[in-house]
Amino acid sequence: MKRINWVFIVLVLIGFVIGRFIGTYFSGSFLNYGQTFGLSNPIVLDLGFIILTFGLQIQITIASVIGVAIALIVYRFIR
Repeated sequence: MKRINWVFIVLVLIGFVIGRFIGTYFSGSFLNYGQTFGLSNPIVLDLGFIILTFGLQIQITIASVIGVAIALIVYRFIR
């Protein structure tokens, strides 16, 4: 069984966050063009004594793809 490389996962997540920040900063440009996946309305499970709410939405933009590409380049240099 292969070992999970946590540095790779963290760098990819940082790339998504930085890409999202860049896309928000340049909101009127082509960098903010993308697609949203997931649940638009959360699912609520009411068990009487506890209420659970499930929801997940992922927005992939051009800026986030660029951020992940930069994170992958950084990973190749630090590996």
